[in-house]
Amino acid sequence: MDLGLNGKIAFVAGSSRGLGYAAARLLAEEGAKVAINGRNQEKLHQTQQRLQSETHPDILAISGDVTDPRFASQCIQQITNTWGGLDILITNAGGPPSGAFEQFDDLDWWNAIELSFLSHVRLIRVAIPYLRKSPHPSVLTITSISVKQPIPNLILSNSVRAATAGLTKSLALELGKDNIRFNSILPGWTQTERLDQLMQARADTNQTSLEEEKRKQASESPLGRLCTTEEFARAAVFLVSPAASYITGVMLNVDGGSYKGLL
Repeated sequence: MDLGLNGKIAFVAGSSRGLGYAAARLLAEEGAKVAINGRNQEKLHQTQQRLQSETHPDILAISGDVTDPRFASQCIQQITNTWGGLDILITNAGGPPSGAFEQFDDLDWWNAIELSFLSHVRLIRVAIPYLRKSPHPSVLTITSISVKQPIPNLILSNSVRAATAGLTKSLALELGKDNIRFNSILPGWTQTERLDQLMQARADTNQTSLEEEKRKQASESPLGRLCTTEEFARAAVFLVSPAASYITGVMLNVDGGSYKGLL
């Protein structure tokens, strides 16, 4: 199936590695012009070179921290100055630290809000005027399965990511009249550096090993394994593509069936 992405202009936040990188790579393979982002300029440059050599040359690297209030304007302006518009926005950021409720003070909560909520708000707000001019505009927020099923010892993520899901659904309703689609992917346990960090924290607490904790987590999925970043990316790229033109307001689980609820 032709996803209709050839020549489309996309920005993927937090895409020097992990879920964001996988989505950016597949978008580029489908012919989109892709702007990637990360805080580490050297690592971002290496990612840009790899994508250019393996896909096509239209890869723009924009270093910066999505929690910086100035970043969204600077980033979207650079993309539109370079390519003249924007069709696809994927908002993404690393997750807050693990821990129990009583471990965190107001600053911890505010940092989580900046990272896992306001980073989405700011990028979407700046991008909307450009998305309105696109014939096939789409926004995808990357959140977590914790939106529907809280994860033990992740009180910050469980709480704050739910706000991003509420934002996504509200904007799908509010801006449908402008033909801008808003969806969210709620990833389950996926093989990324973030997974290794969380599983290592569990291993330290349980006095086990990283591999043992990953094995136990994989066993909780009906499919008996963890998700790969490529599997996540296929769902993400379809949702932002013109091929999904009548899909909006969806909170899509990509979790191998681990979520236990009906809705």
